[in-house]
Amino acid sequence: MNIASLLSRAGNVYQDKPAVFFADQLCVTYQQLAQRCAVIANNLVSKYRLQPGDRVAITSSNCPEYVELYFAIWHAGLVAVPVNAKLHVSDFHYVIAHSGARLCFTSEKLVKDISPLVAGIESFDQAITIGGREYLDLYQGEAMPLFPREPKDPAWLFYTSGTTGKPKGAMQSHQNLMAMTQCYFSDVNDIGPGDVLVHAAPMSHGGGYYILPHIAKGGVNVIPASGGFNEQELLELLAVHRQVSLFAAPTMVKRWVEYALAKFDNPKHKFDNLKAIIYGGGPMYQNDLAKAQALLGNKLVQIYGQGECPMSITVLNKFLHQDTEHAEHSRRLASVGVAMTGVAIKIADEQGKPVPPGQAGEILVKSDAVMLGYFNNPQATDETIVDGWLKTGDMARLSEDGFVTLVDRSKDVIISGGTNIYPREIEEVLNQHSEIRESSVIGKKHSDWGEIVIAVLVLEPDSQLDIAGIDKYCLDNMARFKRPKEYVFVSHLPKNNTGKILKTELRQQLA
Repeated sequence: MNIASLLSRAGNVYQDKPAVFFADQLCVTYQQLAQRCAVIANNLVSKYRLQPGDRVAITSSNCPEYVELYFAIWHAGLVAVPVNAKLHVSDFHYVIAHSGARLCFTSEKLVKDISPLVAGIESFDQAITIGGREYLDLYQGEAMPLFPREPKDPAWLFYTSGTTGKPKGAMQSHQNLMAMTQCYFSDVNDIGPGDVLVHAAPMSHGGGYYILPHIAKGGVNVIPASGGFNEQELLELLAVHRQVSLFAAPTMVKRWVEYALAKFDNPKHKFDNLKAIIYGGGPMYQNDLAKAQALLGNKLVQIYGQGECPMSITVLNKFLHQDTEHAEHSRRLASVGVAMTGVAIKIADEQGKPVPPGQAGEILVKSDAVMLGYFNNPQATDETIVDGWLKTGDMARLSEDGFVTLVDRSKDVIISGGTNIYPREIEEVLNQHSEIRESSVIGKKHSDWGEIVIAVLVLEPDSQLDIAGIDKYCLDNMARFKRPKEYVFVSHLPKNNTGKILKTELRQQLA
């Protein structure tokens, strides 16, 4: 079971159908894409001497080449390691080193950060600029047959942080990705040849997974010229393409709706070619959802998943969004839906025993989409997958009719603009500053971003550090999107009798 077989099959079935567009320009047909990936795969093996199971990193903003890189890597029996292009160079170093990636395909913008890492990481052989001469050389030569893979062989190494320690690499197998693809068909969205997926969200994350079902059914992957999310650009793409779906964070949906309502007197017709918005990655507030439904109609689908079970835990489909005659419709809209097909969910206490309906507990998941474990981290794997159940770390209530409603995130993850931000990583940077005695990072609700990052700081006596100084320090030492939006200076942090900082109490104090 090699997940790249989806493209091999599609290359035969949908030969002359468009496979990838850059904005309104056709890049490749299905037959061309399948052939190209088989040639690139052969060069990865023959020219760069990569062996089955070797990791290949990708650090780039969205681009058409992302599609062919994923499938070429899998075609050769290798493991893809996509990395958020917005990360700090120190994060790139960690992921490439920890994963043992041999190669890294990177954008021209980032090659200056990635190339120097070759000298400092023993396993890292080379950085290749996407679109450069060396990259274009990969298009030349013979094609190789699809390399056979077992269902539980790793295919995708997804780095997802926790609240303690460094990021962990969730090993997603060919079987995991196939299960995710099947969940898309059964629960999320139907696809026909020529249906379009616009990549407004990062292809290194949630949006990238949905390449797979669209390839399987002859859909079209469209990459915006901006490489990301732009309200006007998306409307322009809707005027060009038909049957358009996209994955978006709730904040993206909110911004797009508000933009259209402010710019046009009657914007509804602007969305005639929109088929579906699949949203997830953060809370969708009810007022924002109501505005989106009023403008877009029955085109919204909510999914809940995580790196350890990608895109495939629960779903609130189009029917449930529009089932207004149901007595519990409002309650259902406030949930993240019901378990996807083939997914078992248990809301459990600390001992892993189910709690009664309506009582809060941790979400446990069992399905073919659950990861193999964490790469080179057996302890974390054993703590997270217990008796075959994935412990998500998310707290929720399960209704008697099977709807899951999130009540808290036990891992203190901050979700800002649909992106997970992990306080411990920021705190570790802050605490290295010579004038900061202690720090605690929490999230604060925000109407546009869902949440923003707040850093609460205890300074050393006689420190002259001000907001401008600490802000510059953060910009120099972490990715911009992780940087706190507000700084609060306090004399001490609330703690329990063992010295643990009480973030719940801290949030209450600052509310």
